[in-house]
Amino acid sequence: MFKTRIIKLLGIKYPIIGGVMAQVTTPEFVAAISNAGGLGILPSIVFQTKNEFVDAIAQIRHHTDNPFAINLNFFPARFPISQEEYARIMAEERVNIVETSGHTAPSEDLIHFFKNSGMTWIHKCAGLRYALKARQLGADVVTVVGYENGGATGKYDIGTLVLVPTVAKELDIPVIGGGGVADGRGLAAIMALGAEGAIMGTRLLTTQECPIHDNLKKALLDANEISTMLIMRSLGTHRVWTNEASLKCAQIEASGASFEEILKIVSGDNTRKVYQEGELDQGIVPCGQAVGQVKDTPTVSELFDGIIREAKETITNLTG
Repeated sequence: MFKTRIIKLLGIKYPIIGGVMAQVTTPEFVAAISNAGGLGILPSIVFQTKNEFVDAIAQIRHHTDNPFAINLNFFPARFPISQEEYARIMAEERVNIVETSGHTAPSEDLIHFFKNSGMTWIHKCAGLRYALKARQLGADVVTVVGYENGGATGKYDIGTLVLVPTVAKELDIPVIGGGGVADGRGLAAIMALGAEGAIMGTRLLTTQECPIHDNLKKALLDANEISTMLIMRSLGTHRVWTNEASLKCAQIEASGASFEEILKIVSGDNTRKVYQEGELDQGIVPCGQAVGQVKDTPTVSELFDGIIREAKETITNLTG
């Protein structure tokens, strides 16, 4: 039933993309997503040295023979390795799918490098004008996520129901859509809107292979559709799980806090305490509104198989 250009272009079984989540999407988790029939994506930003990055790619390949991608992040930050160097290593290691995201598109030189290296380029962006620019620059696929999304939501506050068909209608290349997708009904809906694949992150957090602390998994299972909030409006809006850290971040930002003051709360070190040690109020956790639909802990393979089965049933029921 699902034979989209995304499946053919990326060489995957299901039109499901695992959203990249820094500190969560480890090489083993990337492999689990790819083994389940989706596309796992490794966040390059978490690797401090070239050797660590090369080793992570090797770890993925140790656990899967299926396609996977690597994300290059263009948010304003200090990177231990340049994006050009990440890309060069990808080419040397024969990684042929690259996802880019952030406040800017890659440079023309880097785009030429993607093309000359035979990479399929997926660009993740926040709205139509950026999607059109990415297509003009040569992107093979564009990903857009609506306001319901966890993590960076963009600055326009456009819901998935409006954003995805707006972009899909104007582009002649495949579109991956997301924001609020957590089950087969969501997959059927996102494809009905014109997307040819769905990206999901929040739903994957409570899978058995996801390497986060059981305290956090339990808290997310107990969450509902109003358990998230928006923070960092002055820096680039993010949707996160509501806890003491996110409430404090919103409070100090409203009082005019500096970037340095906000960073003390939202730093990766604090988030690691939540993910790895289960100290639930120590840092922020990117999380979408779909967390309210998450009530079990399947394997990634069980989750994806169930999503596809439910999507087919949903479409069949709609058509009688």
